[in-house]
Amino acid sequence: MATKQITIPAAQGDLARPSGVAQYLTPVVHDLIALAVNGKQAHWHVRGANFIGVHEFLDQVVAHAQVASDEVAERIVALGLPVDGRIGTVAARTSTTELSDGFQQSNVTIREMVAQLDATLTTVYAAVKGLDEIDLVSQDIVIAIAQQLDKDRWFLVSHIAE
Repeated sequence: MATKQITIPAAQGDLARPSGVAQYLTPVVHDLIALAVNGKQAHWHVRGANFIGVHEFLDQVVAHAQVASDEVAERIVALGLPVDGRIGTVAARTSTTELSDGFQQSNVTIREMVAQLDATLTTVYAAVKGLDEIDLVSQDIVIAIAQQLDKDRWFLVSHIAE
């Protein structure tokens, strides 16, 4: 009885693929974790106009970032590499900026959270571009994340658009 040979397509068998994917996805994980933490900080400290709408929507932004960071981290791990999502690593490597301390009026909170989203989106879109030649499955994941973050940004900006 002959043993059946399994052929792995070149893209799956390429040993450089996991490290290439991790190169683009790890910064996405860091920014999404920071976005979730900063979003919760903003949620707790928002005050002023349209408080309840902003307060409640920030929880959705946090939830979206948490789900997305988990999906991206699991993609890296599924390809056989570890992910460092420890808070110290995230704080040192995120492209997001620190939020203002303490209570903030909703217009300040929204502007700061839009800046958080913009920084994260820059990282996500860099991953979309970089993954084009490396791994289309990973690229699909970050494209879906970009779609949600763009929508979250739109909802926040709509609170202050004139």
